[in-house]
Amino acid sequence: MKYLVGKKIGMTQIFDEEGTVTPVSVIEVEPNVVVQKKTIESDGYNAIQVATQEVKERRLNKPEKGHFDKAGVGYRKHLSEFRTDDVESYNLGDEIKVDIFEAGEHVDVVGTSKGKGTAGVIKRHNFGRGRETHGSKFHRMPGGMGAASYPGRVWKNHRMAGKMGNERVTVQNLEIVRIDTDKNLILVKGAIPGPKKGTVRVKSTVKMTK
Repeated sequence: MKYLVGKKIGMTQIFDEEGTVTPVSVIEVEPNVVVQKKTIESDGYNAIQVATQEVKERRLNKPEKGHFDKAGVGYRKHLSEFRTDDVESYNLGDEIKVDIFEAGEHVDVVGTSKGKGTAGVIKRHNFGRGRETHGSKFHRMPGGMGAASYPGRVWKNHRMAGKMGNERVTVQNLEIVRIDTDKNLILVKGAIPGPKKGTVRVKSTVKMTK
């Protein structure tokens, strides 16, 4: 499986030769450095751990610095891992770059959505609102949520007001429109989760659709 950790730059639009406009999200991917190889014998599963985004030594604690020193690589800010059965094809210190992907491929992008704070049921769950006429006391309220005298309680997982956003989101089956190896950029069609400069993970799609 192909896998990279990058940073969301923002959105823009590009035009093809026929003048058709395509909205794209721009992902900057610094070379991902292999820092650990996990195997079934030592860890119970096969995986490769990668690190990205260089950081100063004073930003890390002792265990983190020891982890990078053991691998013999420079200090990085983000660590991530991906499952693979081909562990032996990677070596500590290897760099994985954007050229592993090609234009036309489809990928899944994983990120953390923007936090919206506490939101009501209209914004959070797309509830309808009450009337705004004179005398109405039901405007943006959630409405009745209890059952009858039996069971006499609110069911679990009932949609209510609460924290919105700031959660892991995966957008599947996005097409790669362009790869810029000189600037380490991946342009994918459509929107991806998270704010600008947010960390995202790009991996081969698991549900290919036509």
